[in-house]
Amino acid sequence: MTSTASLAVRLCGTEQHEAPLRTLRAGSLSVAFDNGALRYIRIGTIEILRGISFLVRDENWGTCTPVLDDLRIDERPDAFAIEYRATCAATSGRLVYRARVSGSGDGALSFVTEAEPETDLLTNRTGFVVLHPIADLAGKPVRVLHQDGLERLSHFPDFIDPECPFTDVRALSHEIAPGIWATCTMDGDAFEMEDQRNWSDASYKTYVRPLRRPWPYRLPKGQKFTQAVRLHMSGTLLAPMSENPDPPIKVTIGGPAGRVPRIGVGVAADEARHALGNSDLIRQLAPQWIACQVDLRLGHGHDELERYAALTRLIGASVVLEIITRGTLDPFGELKPVADAVRRLGLNLEAICVFPAQDMKSVQPGAAWPAMPSFQESYSAARRAFPGVPVGGGMAAYFTELNRKRPPSEALDYATFTTCPSVHAADDVSVMETLEAIPHLIRSARSFMGELPLRVGPSQLGCRENPYGASTAQNEANGRVCLSRIDPRQRGLFNAAWIVGYFAACAREGIEAVVFGDFTGPFGQIHRKADFVQPWFDQQDSRTVYPAFHVLAGLSKLVGATLLSVGTFGADGVVTIAAENDRGVTLWVANLTAKTQSVRLSDAPSSARIALLGAEQFEQAATDPNFMEISARPLDDQFISLDAYAVARVDLDRPSSA
Repeated sequence: MTSTASLAVRLCGTEQHEAPLRTLRAGSLSVAFDNGALRYIRIGTIEILRGISFLVRDENWGTCTPVLDDLRIDERPDAFAIEYRATCAATSGRLVYRARVSGSGDGALSFVTEAEPETDLLTNRTGFVVLHPIADLAGKPVRVLHQDGLERLSHFPDFIDPECPFTDVRALSHEIAPGIWATCTMDGDAFEMEDQRNWSDASYKTYVRPLRRPWPYRLPKGQKFTQAVRLHMSGTLLAPMSENPDPPIKVTIGGPAGRVPRIGVGVAADEARHALGNSDLIRQLAPQWIACQVDLRLGHGHDELERYAALTRLIGASVVLEIITRGTLDPFGELKPVADAVRRLGLNLEAICVFPAQDMKSVQPGAAWPAMPSFQESYSAARRAFPGVPVGGGMAAYFTELNRKRPPSEALDYATFTTCPSVHAADDVSVMETLEAIPHLIRSARSFMGELPLRVGPSQLGCRENPYGASTAQNEANGRVCLSRIDPRQRGLFNAAWIVGYFAACAREGIEAVVFGDFTGPFGQIHRKADFVQPWFDQQDSRTVYPAFHVLAGLSKLVGATLLSVGTFGADGVVTIAAENDRGVTLWVANLTAKTQSVRLSDAPSSARIALLGAEQFEQAATDPNFMEISARPLDDQFISLDAYAVARVDLDRPSSA
């Protein structure tokens, strides 16, 4: 079938649209209004807060999407006001609230809500969340006013704090420019801060109701409550500045900056047989290694290992075996049958990782860990069961868990963790923003793991396992859902751009290896019919691939090459990675935004060639796995126009100013 894919499906794999943000201004103050929440609170061009929102989170930490009505917005040159009514329907109840927002030219901002549960509501958190951006604030001073009235001078955490850096918070003040301080005051309940970089969010989050109190908790039907967040400035405000909505972007390729990391693919046990049915395509992806999971909680064993062995023979990649044990106090007894099966099958292992089942669930800082084998016992059992095989360790879940429970580096050959970009928010902008936090995760891991090599992944848009609730979230509507295995953007250009950004961030930080998604399935790069809806792809008669297939296949060709530094000037939202090998220099450029951006390439040699992967090329790219090679053309202009989430590969004969 040759039906045309809609633009929404090409970009994000779903027909569900996200409403554009509306920017409101009052003098030098500006905010973006996003379905009841405020984002990007700025004075002039300086971002003061990343966001303010009133959230209802269910007993599995799922975030309810508010439905707004009675919305009124009044905007004047020196002031704006917003009023609306919102309804939040959680899995175990329903709450409504009325909100009033006001902003003025002196930089003052007020956000007040009056909430009432229409039923009893079981929740892990209901109330205001305030986000401070990490850019320019990590490690910088902050004044903390506590509930007892005492103000203390401290610092925003530099390395990621595994616990709450500030508790019993009433107000936070930080200097936004010499002599100008921004103070954010929170009323209505006790607030505390967590370092949200733990979950790869690009923010410090101050939220209502301390986690030391029991959760989930119940909000009684009809019991009203009021909360407020207020922002004010001290000092002389900056004059409003005119903004160029489409600033010129210039990219400059510099000198050597390390080596391009290895790329691996994570293979779920139930997807291995589907991968074997796509042998030519997985050979083309050419990962250097595959991370194969054996989950003893699910009874995995010989059959799963046999399929992994077949995959290894097919593509010639090495294997890292990630074993999730049942967490008994006899880890060797659990691992020995797996090791025996590996030897019988002749499966050549590059390394193994062992994760007790108890480590697959989050434990709050200060809480007691369940009875389980120690790190030393697990790693010693692994070396005994798999003699001579390198042992990796850390967490099969997220950096959060690694940061809270740090393994002894001397017992390991490398450390590992992964990320999920939709733990707290699943909208497009928030998911892309998580790329800002990746360098912070890596540097923080090195701060306590020392010089031990680091590997990251398997990482992808969807959630493999939810450490914070009973299960991952359902997504029958094919939408953007927090902590769901099914993320429709996996199939769109969005994921292709996200992978370029993720890999570039890891490469710049000197990571040894990065693992992405899967070959097929909800985290895959190759389409197969499944038990979830995949618009347009499900209607095709021939085999198809997702846009990210081309990105991973292309980046795999750069593994081991000399990584080159790249400077990007003039705009946010464009990410690059460049490398040099005996074939020349390859530059990848990705647009991380939904708006068209233009990149200027000056002094590019006349022999330069470009392959563009954007919305116009989507269908051809989906049906031809060689698309990036056959579509490459001479670069005959100094400018590359990148539409929403588009990716470009530029091949140069030599390093040059671009």
